Amino acid sequence: MLSTEFERVSLPLADAFTISRGTQTSAENVVVRISDGEGTTGVGAAAPSPHYGETAATVEAVLPDLLAVVESVDDPHATAAVERGLRDVVEDNPAARAAVDVALHDLAAKRLGVPLYRQWGLDPDRSPKTSFTIGLDDTERMREKTRAAVADGYDVLKVKLGTDRDEEIVAAVREEAPEARIRVDANEAWTPREAVRMTDRLTAYGVEFVEQPVPATDPEGLRFVYERAALPVAADESCVTLADVPAVADRADIVNLKLMKCGGLAEARRMIAAARAHGLEVMLGCMIETNAAIAAACHLAPLLDYADLDGALLLGDDEYAGVPTDGSEIRLSALPERDLAGTGARPVE
Repeated sequence: MLSTEFERVSLPLADAFTISRGTQTSAENVVVRISDGEGTTGVGAAAPSPHYGETAATVEAVLPDLLAVVESVDDPHATAAVERGLRDVVEDNPAARAAVDVALHDLAAKRLGVPLYRQWGLDPDRSPKTSFTIGLDDTERMREKTRAAVADGYDVLKVKLGTDRDEEIVAAVREEAPEARIRVDANEAWTPREAVRMTDRLTAYGVEFVEQPVPATDPEGLRFVYERAALPVAADESCVTLADVPAVADRADIVNLKLMKCGGLAEARRMIAAARAHGLEVMLGCMIETNAAIAAACHLAPLLDYADLDGALLLGDDEYAGVPTDGSEIRLSALPERDLAGTGARPVE
């Protein structure tokens, strides 16, 4: 008989994290555990975002009903049946559903004694590097953060923008990280014409692409940027569900998927397949999350063009360890299989 439990955790950040919409100093996650009664437990976590209508409180409110589905199905390998049941109970609340989905996948792979990527038949050596995010701050502080990131081995940087000094920020980051790959994320802060002008200027700094330059509520503005920008365009807030993938296919080059937006691993894999069918490149991103959630996302890395899986790296403290990293390298096969069965999330001893 499967048993379930969950707890809310407040995770302090290593540094205040600011984007164009605001600042946070801690992250509220909800950790889910599913046990099989034979000594094996799968873990997952929700990292809800108020921007998408979820909070830790709403996650806690729906989890009893979601976990009742798991206990009713009572088979850790029946992930499709559980996924259908979760959607029947709660249509929205994707972060809450993702927490349950991840914990169940972790348990199923642990019972088989293999890491999740191997259960799926994926090649760990095809994993792209993850970016490390430089949050908004005054320019000199962002310069300091960049120096620290480079010293820690991060050679792919995502720079948050959305200020009246965006070019100054990118110039400072490039000066401190002359060899790094740099991406920028405006988090919906620009108008379409501002976005086009910014991409023209940012080409001088070797920027790879610009993420979500305009509000998701302005799909024609996104198309305007896509048709005129000097850099590739990634859709994040404009691409939340599977149905959004074809909708942005003629107005973006890249889609940025997140487990907490789409509701779990199976749906993320469907979105990846849909993106490929529409000629889009794929990035997998995250919220600020415990390794109980991030570890699972790392197992999708071999299917990606780009990874932005640094959510746990931004924490000052985490009760879970996850998939090993070496700077920006995601090292799925770094531990023996017996230690990395499931997602690789495990309590810190």
